[in-house]
Amino acid sequence: MKKIFLISIIFLVLSACSPVLDRELMNRGIREVPFSGLRETPDAYQGKLFILGGLIVESRFTEKGSQLEALAVPVDSRGYLQGVERSQGRFLAVNPRSQGLLDPLVYRKGREVTIAGTFIEARKGKIEEMDYVYPVFEIKEIYLWEDRKDYYEPRYFPYSPYYNNSPFLYDRGGRPYPYPYWPYQPGW
Repeated sequence: MKKIFLISIIFLVLSACSPVLDRELMNRGIREVPFSGLRETPDAYQGKLFILGGLIVESRFTEKGSQLEALAVPVDSRGYLQGVERSQGRFLAVNPRSQGLLDPLVYRKGREVTIAGTFIEARKGKIEEMDYVYPVFEIKEIYLWEDRKDYYEPRYFPYSPYYNNSPFLYDRGGRPYPYPYWPYQPGW
């Protein structure tokens, strides 16, 4: 019994340290992405595998498949994002139609992703009115992070006048009271 418990604890500890993408891709891929080099000499990096973190700016369907525009975020050795404030710019990630489509409702603005992708080209584009050169990557594997809930939502007793679904916040006609902490209004 002790051996089973010990093995299960070891398994849990080791699985908590596992990378978010395939281990082979994580080992082969370059995590220190030289964005200035990709823009200036794209031929030197063409076909190389990179591991990128990103905050999605826009996602859309194109003729070739799905395309994500993302703000680059550095990643650690396991593929975890390290912080948006250290971004080096934006990139485009293309998911070929043969690998399936990335729905823009799921891969929407503000979501975080970790991508393993091969560098294809440097493509000219615009960010609002400014000309910009995007490094373009073909997605080999993608990991979509869960939405963060950065706010605190307090829970009250269900029949408290401070609870949103309280029946005491409305009069007989279904209109909300102007003073929700007092259920009875003058003139009843």
